[in-house]
Amino acid sequence: MPKNLSARTTVNKDRHPIDWLNPDYYDKKALHEEMLRVFDVCHGCRQCLNLCNSFPNLFDLIDDTEGMEVDEVATEDYKKVVDDCYLCDMCYSTKCPYVPPNPLGIDFPHLMLRAKATYLRKSSLPVSEKLLSSTDAIGKLAGIPVVTETINIVSQWEPVKQLNSRTLGIHENAWTPRLATKTFKQIKEPSAERVVVDGERTPGKIAVFATCYINYHEPGIGIDLLKVLEHNQIPWVTAEKEVCCGMPKLEQGDLEAVDRLKRVNIPHLAELARQGFAIMSPVPSCTLMFKQEIPLMYPRDEDVLAVKEAFWDPFEYLLARSEDGLIKLQFQRGLGKVAYHAPCHGRVQNIGNPTEVFLQLIAETEVQATKRCTGHAGTYGLKKASHEAAMKIGYPVSRAIHAQQPDFVSSDCPLGGHHIAQGIQEKFESTTNVQHPISLLAIAYGLRNPE
Repeated sequence: MPKNLSARTTVNKDRHPIDWLNPDYYDKKALHEEMLRVFDVCHGCRQCLNLCNSFPNLFDLIDDTEGMEVDEVATEDYKKVVDDCYLCDMCYSTKCPYVPPNPLGIDFPHLMLRAKATYLRKSSLPVSEKLLSSTDAIGKLAGIPVVTETINIVSQWEPVKQLNSRTLGIHENAWTPRLATKTFKQIKEPSAERVVVDGERTPGKIAVFATCYINYHEPGIGIDLLKVLEHNQIPWVTAEKEVCCGMPKLEQGDLEAVDRLKRVNIPHLAELARQGFAIMSPVPSCTLMFKQEIPLMYPRDEDVLAVKEAFWDPFEYLLARSEDGLIKLQFQRGLGKVAYHAPCHGRVQNIGNPTEVFLQLIAETEVQATKRCTGHAGTYGLKKASHEAAMKIGYPVSRAIHAQQPDFVSSDCPLGGHHIAQGIQEKFESTTNVQHPISLLAIAYGLRNPE
């Protein structure tokens, strides 16, 4: 693991920028020519068959033609492949042998992103999909006790679930997060000042990008992060002007919306980066957005690049800092058996397995990791059109974790953790204690009680 900023690995350093400002990016004829080229390579390879539904859809389309060749597939059917790509990035990062710098230069996820963006220019998204991805708009209802309590109760009524299915496109059986009665920003308190230790190689102060999910739905994860930082005498501030990172909009191909959110977030985050703060997010998708996707959209923007260099996964930071001898490794209790799920957007950051490695430092703790997609993938697991496919993708993970009979189920991706729990409940009628890894660390330090 890295010990300082200069030694940190780069996320997919050879990856081509996202050329979204070029009008040719949205040329449908050129897009379909590139899709034909890439699909032909995929057809001859098929290493990604066991990932998302995009690849089975593609290969079925090819195999159902008379000559079983890509050029016989109707271009209007390409959308069946595009719609099932949720930009997990696993094909690019773990399977495809033809990614840059290979001369074929295959980037399947970003080709799907280009297709989503191009199709979106021809026909706007349904209102339901726009709303599902507008996390800040939904989150404005959080933090108002009477309102949130009412919504949380009513949303579980069967007639309301059916109404949400018709109007919002949310599958009736999908697990949906509750709104917090108090947001993260309402609960947090200022950190005490601390003098930075001479010789520190990891940045000695943290700026926390809370994320929409933590702020509006599970603020306890953010509070546990602050407790862990303060326990280790690491001063912190929060990114007060933050809005959604843009990942939900990116997954829909709405690049203009990503741009609007970037214009709010980046100036403030860049200022924090230049003040020497390490920036941290408790949700891997948000971290990946600032470390990879936004930099690829703005490869020459100095503010974007400053934020990219300053951004850390929480356990990447804690593990690097422990190697600097600046993290407390005395724990009040062990965690027993932890079934840890490594989410896709954490794995593709090219930082190894910091969460798994750090949790293994806790005495009387056995960590068994599962490294396979849960299928939730943001709104993909919620939508009526894709929820059942998402559950099917995630069932092997739920089955493997249930077999471990763990004391805790944990994933850096909060939504992924709950998706696993839903699969266990549906298949085995068994409940699980789902905790974010940061919350597990707070439990081990004795900073909170296990629920």
